[in-house]
Amino acid sequence: MTKSKEAISFDEARLKRSLLKLSFGLNLKFVDIALVVEKVSLAIIENLHLQDLLNLTSEILASLSTRHYDYSNLAARLLSNHLRKRLGDSFFANCERLAEHGFVDKGLLTIARSNSEQLDGSIKPERDFDFDYFGYMTLQSIYLLKKDDLILETPQFLFMRVALGIHGEDLSSAIQTYDLMSQGYFIHASPTLFHAGTPTPYLSSCFLMGLQDADVNSVYQSLHKIAMISNAAGGIGINVHDIPAEDACNRGIVPLIKVLNETARYVQQGSNKRPSAFAIYLEPWHEEVFDLLNLRKNHGKEEIRARDLFYALWIPDLFMEKVEKNEDWCLFNPLHAKGLNDVYGEQFNLLYAEYEKKGMYVRKIPAQQLWNAIVDAQIETGTPFMLYKDSCNRKSNQSNLGTIQCSNLCCEIVEYSSRDQIAVCNLASIGLPKYVVDGKFDFESLKNSVRIVTENLNKVIDISKYPVPEASYSNDLTRPMAIGVQGLWDTFMLLKIPYDSEEAAALNSQIFETIYYSALETSMNIAKKDGPYKSFQGSPASKGLLQMDLWNVKEEDLTLDWKSLRSDIVKHGLRNSLLVGPMPTASTSQILGFCESFEPLSYNFYTRRVSSGEYQVVNKYLIDDLINLGLWTDSLRQEIIGNDGSIQEIDEIPQEVKSLYKTVWEISQRITINMAADRGRFIDQSQSMNLYLAKPNRGKLTAMHFYAWKKGLKTGMYYLRTKAASSAIKFSIDISKRKRDGTYNTPTKRQAVQSEALETTPSCQLNNCESCSG
Repeated sequence: MTKSKEAISFDEARLKRSLLKLSFGLNLKFVDIALVVEKVSLAIIENLHLQDLLNLTSEILASLSTRHYDYSNLAARLLSNHLRKRLGDSFFANCERLAEHGFVDKGLLTIARSNSEQLDGSIKPERDFDFDYFGYMTLQSIYLLKKDDLILETPQFLFMRVALGIHGEDLSSAIQTYDLMSQGYFIHASPTLFHAGTPTPYLSSCFLMGLQDADVNSVYQSLHKIAMISNAAGGIGINVHDIPAEDACNRGIVPLIKVLNETARYVQQGSNKRPSAFAIYLEPWHEEVFDLLNLRKNHGKEEIRARDLFYALWIPDLFMEKVEKNEDWCLFNPLHAKGLNDVYGEQFNLLYAEYEKKGMYVRKIPAQQLWNAIVDAQIETGTPFMLYKDSCNRKSNQSNLGTIQCSNLCCEIVEYSSRDQIAVCNLASIGLPKYVVDGKFDFESLKNSVRIVTENLNKVIDISKYPVPEASYSNDLTRPMAIGVQGLWDTFMLLKIPYDSEEAAALNSQIFETIYYSALETSMNIAKKDGPYKSFQGSPASKGLLQMDLWNVKEEDLTLDWKSLRSDIVKHGLRNSLLVGPMPTASTSQILGFCESFEPLSYNFYTRRVSSGEYQVVNKYLIDDLINLGLWTDSLRQEIIGNDGSIQEIDEIPQEVKSLYKTVWEISQRITINMAADRGRFIDQSQSMNLYLAKPNRGKLTAMHFYAWKKGLKTGMYYLRTKAASSAIKFSIDISKRKRDGTYNTPTKRQAVQSEALETTPSCQLNNCESCSG
């Protein structure tokens, strides 16, 4: 085998043979190997190294993926095949190599050595050919262990490392986890993929904490904890409700947030695999709430801006009611009006009224004045996130512990934190499209996978290393987890169900009912053996109240045997206080090749920009349907690209295809919110729900927020996604060709030949999506 760093002479015939050999199972009617070889030969330079040739060829293949998605698959195969040749197929041998660099835990190495034959026999190296280029490059750039730039494990070795890191000597469970994860039935969250089986098993994704005091000693103790958590790859939700507003003795929240901003920038510069990411939570009665709303804006004085952080409002129902009624709203300094953040519901209303009556407010303003400032900030920056304090607390199985004061970085984790408890959560997500079998959704298989994921995460809680003792204490007390999903949209597409149809709504609800039921049943069965989590007594579940009961769902509206399960939970308890919380999934969806979480596709064709590069993303289901209809031609491809990835105004595409492949911009956000509420009945944490408005204004955004609030959602909005005022055409297209052949529809297309990349709204406004990937 030629070494990657040795100069080679280019051999067209050899490259063609290699690509054809790797093209098994691909659609060679639409993948032109000769064209690829020609493009490579035109781009060849002198003294080319083998790795350079591989990279060049794979990039050229990926650039052709708008013609057919199999170009992207072939690009990934080319790279993964070379990696496999270099590293071989022996997991144990690879563990030995990793151990030379200190990358694997000694215990895992011992297990691999003692069971080398069984483990090596369980590895399925051919599954590395299942990734597309985007997925493989995501693995290569972020997840695969490497020394400097040299990759030291294949994707299959990564999955086995993670499985053994979780299960240790329980080989049957490890191999089962490997087998399902390597096929995309589920995947663990980014920190678990990074660190499982290594000497630093920081496996937790999410942390929640508060800053209670503004004195220097307390602030810098908290900053140290925040830095340690962030260095361990944890995203953090931080509430600052208790921080006094600026006065003669206090600096207020802005200087403190500026320090947090610089902390995030400093820790980000280290060797961490993902950037530091903090979300700052504030209740809207705080005197400095207007200052918080301005911190991410692009204009204004730099000394009062902190653009590397993310901002969220923790909103009591009373504020929404006063906005709706156009009443006044009081702003308080928590130094004097104490305890508002420690109560919710009627207790909050009474305390707020008492402080108002006593004249303890700093300012009284029209509630709609603050509301308008909130929605204006969202239109400009996509934030603040919107979470509803009363719903989060009323519907929490941790309500017996105290008032929950914030969520996490991505708004799906809702857990109790306090001065001595930093809440933690471990995540994994289910690859829903894998459960579509012969045109039907396999609920029994889903239930089995959820059982395995629940057992895995329960083990992760025990084996994970925690960066600060308050996190370890909290996790020992409550043992929460969050099981999410990815590819709900893909599932609908495989079943030919439009996202905005009644059938999709019903399936959405049934999927989440099954996930919640199976997770509860598994946690209860673990509790039979190991006992319930320490703070189970007094929780709603201990009284037979499960999530859908807290939503007042009628028994006849459920499809499973909840009566028996409730009885068993009351009798035996649960091992885990919380179980379900759909997260954004971000980069793990890139790995598996599914649409993120429960979201629809943003465009049928677009360019995705992430830390590992730019990638063309195409709707493979649409391409397949157009091929089957005999409509897939280069001219139609260019017309779709010219329409910003939309097919709604292309006459030759049948209406049933248009109905199926609406983008997120073409789906009513009322549908999005309804579906969130339907599955919310079975989500005991919360869900990272984005809202999409191509051209937002105060009226539209206000209507969406109030609709989400009245539907009882905990998270009313993660990001607001908007379209740029003008966007360039994606990829390279030749509109003049469509005009010449008579198929160009003038009113709906661009008026000039352009060759640019679309500036899409990214799936995440973080610099690196791994910060919140479950």
